[in-house]
Amino acid sequence: MAGHDPGAEHMAGGIDRKAALAYSQAAIGHPLGDYRLIDSDGNPVQLADFRGRPLILSLVYTSCHHVCPMLTTHLKGVVEMARDLFGEEGFTVATIGFDTPVDTPRRMAEFAHARGIDDPGWHFLSADAETIRRLAADTGFLYQPSPRGFDHLAQITLVDARGVVHQQVYGADFEPPRLIEPLKELVYGTPSRATEPSGWLNRVRLFCTLYDPASGRYRFDYSIFIGILVGLMSLGAIAVFIFRSWRETRGSA
Repeated sequence: MAGHDPGAEHMAGGIDRKAALAYSQAAIGHPLGDYRLIDSDGNPVQLADFRGRPLILSLVYTSCHHVCPMLTTHLKGVVEMARDLFGEEGFTVATIGFDTPVDTPRRMAEFAHARGIDDPGWHFLSADAETIRRLAADTGFLYQPSPRGFDHLAQITLVDARGVVHQQVYGADFEPPRLIEPLKELVYGTPSRATEPSGWLNRVRLFCTLYDPASGRYRFDYSIFIGILVGLMSLGAIAVFIFRSWRETRGSA
């Protein structure tokens, strides 16, 4: 479960921050309902259609001039990083507009285009007010109108393949591992996949990829394999020594 994150300070001042964080955290472990949404082409989509793989979900309003664009642009970079690790089919992303009179399918498409997002696995969605109210409750997302637009947490909700809230990530410029590490567990950590040959390869990738703060990227940690190789060579040398000693003992008997 995610704890308090300094990135949560990216919330406007109209909502009590501690109460909003507590409300957000309380959603962890609860399933999302199945809601009817509209994609940026105007086609109906059921939220349950995204089950079967992890879902990265964010709620934004398109007329926001600071936090929502900043969060989405930053998320784009983290998603690209995660695609390199987990592939195109590893997870889904959904950004949903909660300002229902304004966040139409066309506005959501424009919002995505303005950020240069063309990932086919990233869906920009709209919904009616009641659907947004219920979805926000399911994800622990508090928002309220303010003179500047809306006050709300800068929040990303990570949902598992069953549609259950797994973790919350806060801040418009969060450190990538805060999202990628729990996502890695969801993508590679299922027992069914771990028993398949590809599952073992995924396990290797799970434990052998490390985040490099200097480059801001994930890299493969070959030192683990070097350590294993050195260990195996040492065991082999010991085995040869024991075998030769045994043969010499038998020969002199």
